[in-house]
Amino acid sequence: MPISIRTALIGLFVCAGMFMPAANRAFGAESYDLTRDQWQAHWIAVPGVFGQSYGVYHFRRSIQLASKPEHFVIHVTGDNRYQLYVNGALISWGPARSDLTHWYYETVDIAPKLTAGKNVLAAVGWNGGQYRAVAQNTNQTGFLLQADLPENSAVNTNESWKCVQDKAYSPQVIPRNQIIGYYALGANERFDAYRYPWGWKQVDYDDSSWLNALEISPGAPRDSRDSPNRWMLVERPIPLEELKPERIDSVRLAEGIKPPDGFPDRDAPVTVPAHTTASLLLDQTYLTTGYPELTISGGKDSTVTIRYAESLYIGTNPIDKGNRNNIEGKKFYGYFDTYISDGGNRRVYRPLYWRTWRYIKLDITTEAQPLTIDDFHGVFSAYPFVRKASIKVDDPKTNAEIQKILDTGWRTARLCAHETYMDCPYYEQLQYAGDARIQMMISLYMTGDPRLMRNGIALLNSSRTAEGATYSRAPSHLQQYIPPFSLWWIGMVHDYWMYVDDPAFVKEMLPGVEAVLSFYGRYQKPDGSLRRMPWWNFVDWVKQWPNGVPPAEADGSSSAALDLQLVLAYQWAADLEKAIASPARASEYGAAAEKLKSTILVSDWDASRGIFADQPSHKTYSQQVNTLAVLAHLVPAEQARGIVQKIVSDNSLAQASIYFRSYMNATLREVGLGGEYLQMLGPWREMLGDGLTTWAEWSDSDTRSDCHAWGASPNIDLFRTVAGIEPAAPGFSKVRIAPNPGTLRHVLASMPHPAGEIRVDLRQGHQSSVDVDLPAGVGGQFVWDGITHPLQPGRNHLELAPAGPEVH
Repeated sequence: MPISIRTALIGLFVCAGMFMPAANRAFGAESYDLTRDQWQAHWIAVPGVFGQSYGVYHFRRSIQLASKPEHFVIHVTGDNRYQLYVNGALISWGPARSDLTHWYYETVDIAPKLTAGKNVLAAVGWNGGQYRAVAQNTNQTGFLLQADLPENSAVNTNESWKCVQDKAYSPQVIPRNQIIGYYALGANERFDAYRYPWGWKQVDYDDSSWLNALEISPGAPRDSRDSPNRWMLVERPIPLEELKPERIDSVRLAEGIKPPDGFPDRDAPVTVPAHTTASLLLDQTYLTTGYPELTISGGKDSTVTIRYAESLYIGTNPIDKGNRNNIEGKKFYGYFDTYISDGGNRRVYRPLYWRTWRYIKLDITTEAQPLTIDDFHGVFSAYPFVRKASIKVDDPKTNAEIQKILDTGWRTARLCAHETYMDCPYYEQLQYAGDARIQMMISLYMTGDPRLMRNGIALLNSSRTAEGATYSRAPSHLQQYIPPFSLWWIGMVHDYWMYVDDPAFVKEMLPGVEAVLSFYGRYQKPDGSLRRMPWWNFVDWVKQWPNGVPPAEADGSSSAALDLQLVLAYQWAADLEKAIASPARASEYGAAAEKLKSTILVSDWDASRGIFADQPSHKTYSQQVNTLAVLAHLVPAEQARGIVQKIVSDNSLAQASIYFRSYMNATLREVGLGGEYLQMLGPWREMLGDGLTTWAEWSDSDTRSDCHAWGASPNIDLFRTVAGIEPAAPGFSKVRIAPNPGTLRHVLASMPHPAGEIRVDLRQGHQSSVDVDLPAGVGGQFVWDGITHPLQPGRNHLELAPAGPEVH
């Protein structure tokens, strides 16, 4: 059997800094239960600060130690966010975004940064106020730090901590004329170096003029008897983000100055003369997320504006970006930070929160003194996924293309995964259920790390309100409901159940599954089909569908797309209940699915065209509806095969976007046409031809976002369809391998498994054969040409001869 999720998660906790999972925490004999008891530490703030107003604040605490400790574990959090330094070194940051009923704190061992003698813990905390990102929840400005052991309580936050408001920062809201489409991020920064308390992180900084902190109320875990505030504390379940230096490649355009050779790819100072206006257009050459770091000297009263863009624009109405590598005749739109120089030496400016860019434009204006840019580079930041999966094929041209597609999808997936999955890093940073389901599968196939998936499922579950539906996205301080995304959330739970050995967590989600289906049940007609649904019933971005809502009858009822998603959700829920909780409820869900399937077959099947219509009146037809019908197994396999052949060739149907092609391409595998998968990658080839280094929100030229991981489904399907690897039982306890190599003669693929690695080496020809390596304790089946062959743990060799296989 696969290793347990607990063992797997502990083994995967390789994090930046000294971040520790709860399982590694060492409580002393006198310690109390920090997961149940009210904490000794208090939430603190700067006196006179209004609870939810914009502001940046510093906190310091000095302690004396007789000797360097072996361990010194603390728990730390803030609202909205914080960064913690120990003796000048960054050691923790967060908290990971969540909601007030699950407010995360980080657990970290700071001992490696402590010394005998004086030590200083210094934090910066900030609240975006009315300018905060939509994904950012808040109670009020505050900072909290609790020692794990009572003997280290001197560091607990209380009125003994010193604090000050940092007035160097002010919010810089993106102007309307710089916004292209929906934007949900917080304000950028205007930073006045004259007002910044330089050196505040260091041990020898004089904080005697700072105020004593204001105690708000004690910290309290979620399970405490009586909470003194709205922050219900839960230990962070995911590691800290990766931080890695990243140089910027080149200067594409310079005006007003001539930068030295090598800048900014290497440390090569740039001097801007006094009374000069200059600009530098820098090209990373690929999209990235991270912290830009600007080091400057002199230039008193100069301003440096750092502008960020995914790409440049030919036009914005309609959006036209052209080839992303070309800059000639294009305009720069996007958000920006502004730095005002105080003339100091080697001042380092780094925004409090990470940014997204391929292109950066430095606009520089000097006054009476010259300004020197000593260095400018980035620090890459994202969830610390480690890529483990690989696939190679025999044809060099095809293999090169596959590697390019995999690399691009991997970059897209990484940039869209931070403290949560997110639809896009530049515009929204929101964890939408529809996007996240695909992203989660990419994580499992490429890395085997389920922690961010588990976290995402839990956050969406927590967003459910009384009527039973989840938010479309979570966390979010603005409510938004997309009911079909609640059904995709059920799909996530089912995916997790199949791929991850964690049945206890799945069982915890089942009341939420029941709540979502009960919500839908209130809108079902006697025949099972849905009446008009409330809110935004997005299914896919289709030009003929207003706001992505699929066609229905005139009264808004009986939309086949919505009905079919409900069928799938009933089927998934029936699987879960039967295996984990209630066979009786599973039977109810199964019956509901069958009833609705019968209704759809009678109402929406068009025998003359051999496909399903979008509604009973048969007014419109789409790839989306027929995709869902095949995945829900409405018709026998041979009939489904005919449907798939029609939907991939009939351009009169409403066409699937890059997002929904994840589902449409999955139908190929369902009906035995998986060998045609590589022929379906046209939109991805087109995006590569347009110079994209990540997959766009949609593959048309008028896309808003250049980075949407819902388009990275080839990073799933190259393994699940071409190599044919998927679970055959919950928890990946058994493996099914059914390759679809098409005309490829050799496919070599490997992917992570909860108990190790799966490796498939398929050779196709006059005498075909396959070698399959499975982890210890994991068996399964290999399917080839309609014949199923058993697989044992360890090495399997099959000679795929017409007379039948010979197993070694």
